[in-house]
Amino acid sequence: MKYSKILILSLISVLMMSCENQTSDSSDKQKKETNNSEVIKAKNQAVEWSRNANVYEVNIRQYTQEGTFNAFAKELPRLKAMGVDILWFMPIHPIGQKNKKGSLGSYYSVRDYKAINPDYGTLEDFKRLVNQAHEMGMYVLIDWVANHTSWDNIWVESHPDFYERNADGSFVSPFDWTDVIALDYENKAMRKQMLDALQYWIKEADIDGYRCDVAGEVPTDFWNWIRPQLDQIKPIFMMAEAEKPELLEKAFDMDYGWELHHIFNAIAKGEKTPKDIWTYLEKERKEMPKGAYRLYFITNHDENSWNGTIKERLGEAADAMSLLTYTLSDMPLMYSGQESANEKRLEFFEKDVIDWKDYSKQELFTTFAAFKHENPALWNGEFGGEIYQLPTDMDDQVFAFKRIKGDSDMMVLINMSSESYTATFISDDLINYEPLFYHNFEPTMEPNSFTFKPWGYIVLRKRL
Repeated sequence: MKYSKILILSLISVLMMSCENQTSDSSDKQKKETNNSEVIKAKNQAVEWSRNANVYEVNIRQYTQEGTFNAFAKELPRLKAMGVDILWFMPIHPIGQKNKKGSLGSYYSVRDYKAINPDYGTLEDFKRLVNQAHEMGMYVLIDWVANHTSWDNIWVESHPDFYERNADGSFVSPFDWTDVIALDYENKAMRKQMLDALQYWIKEADIDGYRCDVAGEVPTDFWNWIRPQLDQIKPIFMMAEAEKPELLEKAFDMDYGWELHHIFNAIAKGEKTPKDIWTYLEKERKEMPKGAYRLYFITNHDENSWNGTIKERLGEAADAMSLLTYTLSDMPLMYSGQESANEKRLEFFEKDVIDWKDYSKQELFTTFAAFKHENPALWNGEFGGEIYQLPTDMDDQVFAFKRIKGDSDMMVLINMSSESYTATFISDDLINYEPLFYHNFEPTMEPNSFTFKPWGYIVLRKRL
């Protein structure tokens, strides 16, 4: 079956009446009702509150001029209204001073695993912040650096045997990270102390889990050992900074989609095509353990500081790529300042406050979060629907797919290029779908045919 001219005109009419930034209201009640619907739970599936969640990475040092927990707490109502679900705080611990880089040192050079960076506030300030987030229905992860510590970590004096040594007995710095030294995971006493520190923050501050820095550099058997002991305190969520499926078998709920991130950057430069995304997704489907997620992103603290801003790497492709992070099969990430289109590389070892210009992208991300919350087809991993390609005669330029979960049936069509194209869909599936949101897109008078301007896109939902 193909569109009749009447149906095409009807779609044109709907599109013309739709606001460019159309979105539906995502109330807490609606979200709760959606979250309570029936879901088949896999044996190793993540906590249910992660099923349609997104992650927001918080850089406390650079978020405000004060750079404190209390100053950031004032932003919670805005983030809640934007649809943020999980707050991931970059390391909250005191930073090592010996051999530090820059005037403030690296967030990831930890001096004491059971203490708070005094620049950020007090333990009571942090506990109050966590409680406020919980009261608003958000969850809190903190960054955990298990691979290494600062040169002046409290363990260096009390337990020097906790650290790796080279042939002459000196401490070892991993890679070129000269401000930190590597821990020795052959030492069982060190492992017990690390477990104790991880348990501390769940018990003391009621956090909901961890994002674990360079998790792939720490032995997998350590993570497998600690996970059930942490879950005995409360069910938590664990995110690994790695792209290592074995970590997802028992220990972690989610790892990083680094390869997809690099594909996004390459497509924006004209070096890859949408076909490379399909190849990646097929590879991911085969290698990912049942019930696990990947984290999809276009920026984070490392990318921003070391590899360039979103504008530098993606240019006009940024919004289309962001849409994909929210509508593909796994969990999306936002980094501090992304909703304001921050256009500067934040200094990593210095104070460098985010450029909060005009929050020009906040409405966009509010819309994307609403899609994720309200449409089970777009939920994360196995909680959501399978991805099906919608073939077109322009597959080198157009990335088109649908996801279906029960009565929820969603389509996403994106021009992944800087040129305008008219694409015809080799399908009759486009009938009976209503447009929810679009940009640089318009239907034509030809059956199943649409014109995409550069980086144009449309999200559609099947009428019930």
